[in-house]
Formats: sequence, C-alpha cells, structure tokens
Amino acid sequence: MERKIVHVVGTGTIGEPLIGLLCDYKEQLGIGEITFNKNSALQSDRSKVINLLKRGARLAVNEDRLESFKSLGMDPELETEEAINRASVVIDCTPSGVGHQNKEKYYQKFADQVKGFMAQGSEDGFGVKYARGVNDSVLKSGDNQFVQVVSCNTHNISCITNTIVLDGHGPDNLKEGRYVCVRRANDTSQAGSFIPAPEVGGHSDEMFGSHHAKDASDLFSTLGYNLNLFSSAMKVNSQYMHVLWFALKTKEPINLNEVKDRLIANNLVAMTTKNMTSTVYSFGRDHGHFGRILNQTVVVEQSLHVKNDHEVYGFCFTPQDGNSILSSISAAEHFLYPHSYEDKIQCLSELFFEEI
Repeated sequence: MERKIVHVVGTGTIGEPLIGLLCDYKEQLGIGEITFNKNSALQSDRSKVINLLKRGARLAVNEDRLESFKSLGMDPELETEEAINRASVVIDCTPSGVGHQNKEKYYQKFADQVKGFMAQGSEDGFGVKYARGVNDSVLKSGDNQFVQVVSCNTHNISCITNTIVLDGHGPDNLKEGRYVCVRRANDTSQAGSFIPAPEVGGHSDEMFGSHHAKDASDLFSTLGYNLNLFSSAMKVNSQYMHVLWFALKTKEPINLNEVKDRLIANNLVAMTTKNMTSTVYSFGRDHGHFGRILNQTVVVEQSLHVKNDHEVYGFCFTPQDGNSILSSISAAEHFLYPHSYEDKIQCLSELFFEEI
C-alpha cells in the first residue's frame, strides 16, 4: 500500500501548530508520516524543533546546513529535495514570497511525484484559492494540483458572507458586502513588528479597497460568483486576534433570528457573548488544540443587528492561524483520499466550538 506522507515547509505561525496537529491526529487522518523542513538552525528555535521531533515528525534541512543543525542538537533525517520528492502532499507555510520561490525552485520539478502542493494566504497566484466550507468543489474537480489556502481574514469574510447571505440563496442575494478588518499588530510568537499605536491602512485596489475583499472575491469567483465587496484594514497595538466588522445588504428580506439561525447551523462558526479579543483568545488557550480555535469565525452575538429587513451588521473575531490550518488539512486529505476525505477530516470536528 502506498505510504501517505505529508511534508510541511516552514515552522512559523501556521507551520508549527500545523505539524503538531498532524502528528496528534496522524492515525485518524490516515497519514503514514509527517516530515517538515526548517530553513535556519537557530538556538531560539531548538525547543520547538525538538518537541516536534518528539511528537513523531521528521526533520529535513538543506544539505549545506546539516552540520549547523547537528551542532545545536537537532538531528535532520532528510535533505530538502529528498523530503519533497518522497512526499505525497506538500504544505508550504513559509513567509510571504518564499512559497512562489519554492514553487519555481522545487515544486514544479517534483510535480510528477507529488499529488498536491499548498501555500498560504500571502502567496497570491500560487494556485486556486480555497477555504474549507466555502468552495470545496474546487478540490473535487481534480484539476488543481496547486492550491492557495486564503488568509485568516479572507476565511472570516468569506464564511460570514456565505453563511448569512449566499448559502441556499445564491450570489444574487448579496447586493453589497462591506468590511473593516481590525488587525492585531503581530502574533504572540513573533518578536518584531509590534506597533505602539493604531495604524490605518490604505486602499490599494480601486474596486475592492484592501486585499481582503479582493481575495474573497477571487475565492468566490471559483464558484462563478461576481460579488460587490469592499474592505478597509487597520492595525492595532494588540496581539490577541483580528476583529472583523461587516455590513451585508441582501436582496431578500431577513430578520435577526434568521441571521442567528444560519450562523448557528454552520459548525464552522462559533458564537460568543464575549466582546473582547483577550477573553476569546484565553478560551482558545484553555480549551483549543494547543490554544488554537479552528472555527472559521467567532461571532459576537449581541453585536448582530438587522436594519430595514435587508441590512445585516455585526462584529466577529478571526481565529488567525486556526482557520488556515483547518483548510490546509482539508486540502491535504483531499489529495490523499479524494473519495473519502470528508469522512477522514471528521475527526477534527471535536476541535470545533459551538459557543465560546
């Protein structure tokens, strides 16, 4: 029987928890082996690499850095190209722009050996855009070997819009979607790029504003939808999750109870009465998988409002790396088990929250 090997490139904000989750659910997901590539041998990263090795993952590094890793007590078993060549699926979690470089340098070279390649939200154009629960049909087509898992905020925008307005009603039901992404300055794992005060962003795209609405539009376009979306973004001096404000205008009338019912019916949506990112983040730390919330969005119930039977307003929190991790695993399982991946990933449903 063919050995199922998932290879993760990068050990940052998404890569590290993704490797850990794959190791912990290895048997349920039907994965034979998890390998990961680390670029630089750093003393500060030694503890996380050692822990991932203890959890069952195997380390791959560039051949010219083998001794550097060994000198720090990290023992690679594989070389970079060897690990890619023997993998069934490759999930790239490297910083912005590196995924494209890896595609050109490695992935296209081994496209005949590897079933599928994924990159994260920063790698626009890497492959077809994907978010679990929104456009799963792009995986089922079987034509897309390269997949870009969209960013965490694009997951949130798409999930909220799809759940409240589109699902069961079609694209014509959305007259317009407006969003403000209030982004945390950096992740708790990141030492740099924190800001001392709120910082507003610009609107780089004439039609969509910030890239978030553009990315969501591109995601929905894989379903043949042409949606009227516009987003703005800003950063605040916090490390506790992003916040999304949304305003959705519908063609069909809707009331507040219908909005809540649609959100509650989606198991990828978590509801909360908590109104601070810190308390939601703390819940995830106490009850999530190593602190992660895998739901696509966390909706603040008391913030929901319907005006004139056609305008829906509200706030929700973005479980930054969690929703991207879920989509990455979903896409990987599809490449491994195209006819049964939906059954395989049900093991992760115990990590979703109905209420936070």
